[in-house]
Amino acid sequence: MRPVIIIQARMGSSRLPGKVLADLHGAPMLARMVERLERARGISEIAIATTDQPEDAAVCALARDLGIRCFAGDADDVLDRYYHAARAFDADPVVRLTGDCPLIDPDIVAAVLDCYLEAGDADHAGLGGMFPDGLDTEVFARRALTKAWSEARLPSEREHVTPYIWKHPERFRLVTYSFPEDRWGMRWTVDEPSDLIFVRAVYARLYAPGRPFGWREIVDLVERVPEIGALNAGIIRNAGYVRSLEEDRAGARERDCA
Repeated sequence: MRPVIIIQARMGSSRLPGKVLADLHGAPMLARMVERLERARGISEIAIATTDQPEDAAVCALARDLGIRCFAGDADDVLDRYYHAARAFDADPVVRLTGDCPLIDPDIVAAVLDCYLEAGDADHAGLGGMFPDGLDTEVFARRALTKAWSEARLPSEREHVTPYIWKHPERFRLVTYSFPEDRWGMRWTVDEPSDLIFVRAVYARLYAPGRPFGWREIVDLVERVPEIGALNAGIIRNAGYVRSLEEDRAGARERDCA
């Protein structure tokens, strides 16, 4: 077992370009995320999977500055990018995170990894239950990644890495770590300008060098100061995956008409 966190990160976000290097309390947002993940138990390495597009050379440059490895792969086929990154980093299992989650909780990451390891023969472990958007964590075996890479065909399955795995429970053993509270309505990811305003407000109140604040502290802050939570309220959750499913349907219609 060599659990490696591979953070999916690129500059070319359609809704908030360059967000992964946006300033967050005096450092790039991606650097803040790596700083938090360094506290996650049981991790052998933290690495980044970016694209081979020219603008993402800046992401690899940040990785060098942080002393971590970076793999540059396909811009659109993220499943292919993860497959080759996992091989390059000798990752097994892969701990998949996205670079727009600067409030990621290292204890939650470790809990999902523990869930995977304790199952013994699991192919995939995910964070389940009613968790805030932005704590998303997946752990999966490299054998499962390899099977998905060789068999997945739909755009949504290639862009979002793991749908082929969790849509086929008859072929993969899936386990879940359930988030302990109902916090489904909270949004802690960064896709829109208002999301960045929100996480900056959280960092301004909770950040202290060497002491990563946890998810309960964020919940407490938002409940004490509800105007902070209102900064990015009303944004659709998982909008990117919804768009990918629309592409799946559009492709199916084109094939039907051919």
